[in-house]
Amino acid sequence: MNYFHFPLEEWTNNFVNGWLLPEMSGFFDSISLALRSFVDGVTNLLIAIPPELFTILLILIAWKISGKGIALFTLIGCIYLGSVDLWVETMQTVAIVIVSTIISVIIGVPVGILSAKNKIIDQIVRPVLDFMQTLPIFVYLIPAILLFGLGGVPAVIATFVFATPPAVRMTRLGITQVPGEVVEASRAFGSTSGQLLFKVQLPLAIPTIMAGINQTIMLALSMAVVASMIGAPGLGSSVLTGISTVNVGLGLTGGLAIVVVAIILDRITQSLGQKL
Repeated sequence: MNYFHFPLEEWTNNFVNGWLLPEMSGFFDSISLALRSFVDGVTNLLIAIPPELFTILLILIAWKISGKGIALFTLIGCIYLGSVDLWVETMQTVAIVIVSTIISVIIGVPVGILSAKNKIIDQIVRPVLDFMQTLPIFVYLIPAILLFGLGGVPAVIATFVFATPPAVRMTRLGITQVPGEVVEASRAFGSTSGQLLFKVQLPLAIPTIMAGINQTIMLALSMAVVASMIGAPGLGSSVLTGISTVNVGLGLTGGLAIVVVAIILDRITQSLGQKL
């Protein structure tokens, strides 16, 4: 079946080693430095907050947004994280999730708006999103390690690629699902394109956009274990250590901690989207 030879591997390696790394290394180093400072700053901030104070604040937020049930679960979950000595690792994981989600939302929501407004952009963006969602996760790690080294920075980059598509797709969906008669009525009253977007379409699309952000957070958190393979700190490293040493207890402890964080973030963001 080998009718012709397609040297994709050679072309890719020649491009990366012959041009990308020699010519663009300074650019990627700048991005790496900025992201590392961002991740370290968020991590240090979360760790600096006393666990008791952080727990109280999180319980109040959960109670206000999601109700007593999630507030009680948050209390039990935080007690569990402290009792198994995984509080610092949890904050490291949450920091990576926060940074990745912020970048995904900053880029994903505007791209989703442009995609909803312009068919040409939509036709360009849609196959890119399909590629980002279907490409195996481990393939992201190769260029991430090559360009940004090991640690939290490549984890943020890989998580961003993996978790951004829902933010783009759900933003586009929310904008396009705004009833046409509402749009026409707004235009009939003299709304400009900017007023139509910011005062009509975006407010009506917020529940759908928040659902996309919720999915982005969950996907970012699901990358915790995979990111630990490239040196990212946090709960994933505990699970990875448990796997490599066949330590079932350690793997279960870290895995349950990830579940606790996932449930808390999921319920709070879901309820926030419904309230908005």
